[in-house]
Amino acid sequence: MPQPLLFRNARIVTPTFTYENGWLLVRDGKISAFAPYSAPAIDDADVIVADDLTLLPGFIDIHAHGGNGFDVMDGDEASLIGIAQYYSRFGVTSFLPTTWTDTPDNTLNALQAIAGLQNKQIPGATILGAHLEGPFLNTDRCGAQHSDYIRRAGKREGNAYLDLDVIRLLAIAPEFSQNQWLITEAVKRGITVSVAHSSASYGEIRFATTLGLSHATHTYNAMTPLHHREPGVVGAVLSIDNITCELISDLVHVHPAAIDIVWRTKGKDNIVLITDSTKLAGMPDGEYHFSHQDVEMIDGTIRIRESGTLAGTTLTMNQALHNFMAVTGEPLDNVWQTTSWNPARVANVIDRKGSITIGKDADLVLVDDNMSVFMTVVEGRVVYQRPVD
Repeated sequence: MPQPLLFRNARIVTPTFTYENGWLLVRDGKISAFAPYSAPAIDDADVIVADDLTLLPGFIDIHAHGGNGFDVMDGDEASLIGIAQYYSRFGVTSFLPTTWTDTPDNTLNALQAIAGLQNKQIPGATILGAHLEGPFLNTDRCGAQHSDYIRRAGKREGNAYLDLDVIRLLAIAPEFSQNQWLITEAVKRGITVSVAHSSASYGEIRFATTLGLSHATHTYNAMTPLHHREPGVVGAVLSIDNITCELISDLVHVHPAAIDIVWRTKGKDNIVLITDSTKLAGMPDGEYHFSHQDVEMIDGTIRIRESGTLAGTTLTMNQALHNFMAVTGEPLDNVWQTTSWNPARVANVIDRKGSITIGKDADLVLVDDNMSVFMTVVEGRVVYQRPVD
């Protein structure tokens, strides 16, 4: 087991209270104790003095395709570990590697690689399972998903993916009758199902919720917009209480005013900030190729060269939270759930992750007021520490 850690003089954000000056003890990879004011003497603990810094539950990114040159669709464990290490630099303590729409063989290969590292101790963030985004989408709203590989959910293919017991989040276009059996089957197996890349009507989303759909992939993007006579997917996910909404707060994919509308309609309990990051996160501007398409990155914004369509992001989770706070004007104490508690519920790991609670995994991130990351702790192990200037 890792060496016990004792955080002193930290601002600690918990589900019930924020300690302006407190201490927290990590032992055997779990959160063992925390309290306000002066820390006790713990002889065997490594002491971390956190003056003027805030201790948060680690960020959980449930929609992330890659980073630092590595892509989930590489389909190998080395790439996944590279992604996990990169994400940990920005406070991510666990994540769902997210697929692109691809051939059955490539998709199966990517899922098998994720299954091989699921919940194992690796350098960087923990891999909780997979987010299957595609191939069961709508070509009319394909976005950066390659339309040639989008298809309906055949039972042989769908069950082959489900039987790996690695998918934790399934993104699907629910308006097609051929896809609806998969919603029911996935929910039966404890998988969260999300509307994604969809041209569904308001009524079709209403019906999908009766099958178990309860989440929305990158809200606003690649879905039917709100119209006053046909509310569409956007109107449905904003108005139906039991749908959680992903949000890309890079200020490119979604206008600040639209971000504020999500905050006002869904509130702190139903928003999940995501990066939707690609292999180009952490890479220099230039021309690249992924998801079977040529893309160009200018000033960190990625677009498909042929169409100009946005193609994922280079966003990091700490920046996503910083932007969200700036747009909504809300303090950290009101929105921390969007990067930990809420994604933990969607990924069905809330029993062990997502909050600073005694007995939960010691997944922690130490940040300053600008959300710059000073330390990331995964299950009691320091996986990232900001270099001393």
